[in-house]
Amino acid sequence: MMTPAFLSVALLLLVLLPGAPARKDSPESDSAESNSDESISAESNSDESISAESNSDESISAESNSDESISAESISAEVAPTPNCVTPFSILVSNSVTNAPNKTYSTCVVSRGILLGGMRRLQETNKGFRFTYTEDPNYGPYLQSVNGLKGSTKDRTYWELLVKKANETIRLNVGIGAFIPSENDQIILNFKDY
Repeated sequence: MMTPAFLSVALLLLVLLPGAPARKDSPESDSAESNSDESISAESNSDESISAESNSDESISAESNSDESISAESISAEVAPTPNCVTPFSILVSNSVTNAPNKTYSTCVVSRGILLGGMRRLQETNKGFRFTYTEDPNYGPYLQSVNGLKGSTKDRTYWELLVKKANETIRLNVGIGAFIPSENDQIILNFKDY
């Protein structure tokens, strides 16, 4: 009689070595073969999804090589509504250059999700919030514009990233693609000059 551990190893070998002959003299081998076919079929489906992902990666890397910014609006279709969005935080958009009125928005991320994900989610759900970013090959996403206001080397302006935690406001030492908001953080996107 074959033990369950032996059958598991045999099934694993059948999946890893699809060309290996199976013994036909036991009823377990028939079920092992059908499981092996299912596994192979599942593997081929995962290969298809990987190739689909690699195609989308190619389009993103092609965009990152250009000087044009990536509009989060153009990739918002990739961000599906997430039922486990569990970390709420707010985004305050301020303008130190013209002292325009501040705007505050609420959004959230999944557990350990990045700021960029929360910003995309906000853009999908609130027509009053728009942003663009560029993809730096060394540092990742770099916030370029918020609500149509774009940083400029000519005007010496940029978007400063701050986070207010309890009673302390801190300048972020990472960008929108690396910062992980905590519950009830206030992220401040401050347009300023240098």
